[in-house]
Parts: sequence; C-alpha cells; structure tokens
Amino acid sequence: MNDPFQPRLRILFGHAIPIGPGKAELLEHIAETGSISAAARRMDMSYRRAWLLVDTMNQCFKSPVVETATGGKGGGGARISDFGREVLRRYRQMEDKAAAAVAADMEQFVDLLAAQPPFPTQD
Repeated sequence: MNDPFQPRLRILFGHAIPIGPGKAELLEHIAETGSISAAARRMDMSYRRAWLLVDTMNQCFKSPVVETATGGKGGGGARISDFGREVLRRYRQMEDKAAAAVAADMEQFVDLLAAQPPFPTQD
C-alpha cells in the first residue's frame, strides 16, 4: 500500500493496539528474515522498539504471533507462528476490504487536501 491516500487500519483492544500497519510490516519482515533485529533494521527502528511491538502483539492475542529462540551455539532467531500468519492474513484482508469500502469517498476527500503535506512524509 504505497498510495499516500489509503486509509490505515488499526485494531484497538482496550488501550492497546494488537495490530496496525507498522506491526503488520514488522511481522512480514520477521517472516522474511527470521530475526526481530534484522526486521527492525529494515524498518529503521531500534531492536527495543521492535521487541516491545512484538511483546504487545503476543500479549494481546490468544496465542503468540511471534515465537523466539534464545541465542547460543545455533544462534537465536524469531519466526511467525502459524497463528501469527493467520492474524496477518486476516488483517491484510480487512485492510483491503476497508480500502475498497471507502474508495469513492477517498477520491472526493483527496480533493479537499492541500497540494502538499505540511511536513515531510516517511516512505
């Protein structure tokens, strides 16, 4: 979703956000790299921040979305659990449905925006 005018879906659970665009991206990077630290580097975030996001997700869902292995002779690592893959799949499905549902409204809404955002955007 590189369109700057796409809605962004965040799921609220009490005061926590179990999943949103950043956490979904983090999960995808963990799946690709097998590492929380490598995923964090790809997103230009600290390992601590990535770990806190993973911890929030793991606490909010019924089962862990990310499973970790401690370091040692074989090294550590992280993987997305089967449950986590299902969470990610359903989240992406909801994003697609939400974007489709508001597509016509977004076209009209974009016409109300200034030509340029007031602050630099992050890509």
